[in-house]
Amino acid sequence: MSDALLQVHGLETAYGQSQVLFGLSFEVGPGEVATLLGRNGMGKTTTVRSIMGIVRTLSGTIRFDGKPVRGLPSYRVAQAGIGLVPEGRQIFPNLTVRENLVATAANRSARPEPWTLGRTFKLFPRLAERQRHLGNQLSGGEQQMLAIARALMTNPRLLILDEATEGLAPLVRAEIYQAIENLKAAGQSILIIDKDVKALTRIADRHTILEKGRVVWSGDSPALAANEEVQHRYLGV
Repeated sequence: MSDALLQVHGLETAYGQSQVLFGLSFEVGPGEVATLLGRNGMGKTTTVRSIMGIVRTLSGTIRFDGKPVRGLPSYRVAQAGIGLVPEGRQIFPNLTVRENLVATAANRSARPEPWTLGRTFKLFPRLAERQRHLGNQLSGGEQQMLAIARALMTNPRLLILDEATEGLAPLVRAEIYQAIENLKAAGQSILIIDKDVKALTRIADRHTILEKGRVVWSGDSPALAANEEVQHRYLGV
């Protein structure tokens, strides 16, 4: 049995009659930062939705902390300890920053130093300044910070970021990546989907590249950074 925190093996998923994932396998270890990479439409978000129980899977196994979670409803997957920062952020637009954070707060794993309002404000000082503003009054970068902080308030053992910095200005992207580095230093397990290969090879431990719903390459950051052919062929850089 693998000691991975998240283990996905032989995963197949379809939307109706259209199959999207074909025997997908990868792992995320405790305290590890891993990525799912690939061009648009290759199955990355479907993989996340499959893990979270948002879409119906056909076959395969998804184990979290050694326990099977494939087929569980989304709220059960979240309660098991997986926090999702979804593509498009999906914050509550008519709640304040503070209310967005408090609404999801939980410490089901009884962490001795759980995520609190104060701790999230330390990670993202801009949220402290904007804590009484409504979600729809925030910039795109601030909304992404809020989405990450909201997921952290559930005190997840694994944090999943789907399109971590999509559409954000360079300075804001740098802030987000610095926060991810801080989380990694604190031992947070993270699975990231994003397109900034240079930043990801600096931060992440291992990478899985998808092409048409299949794993076509996997390896560590030095191997990916050195393999320009793989980057050009599958990532379009």
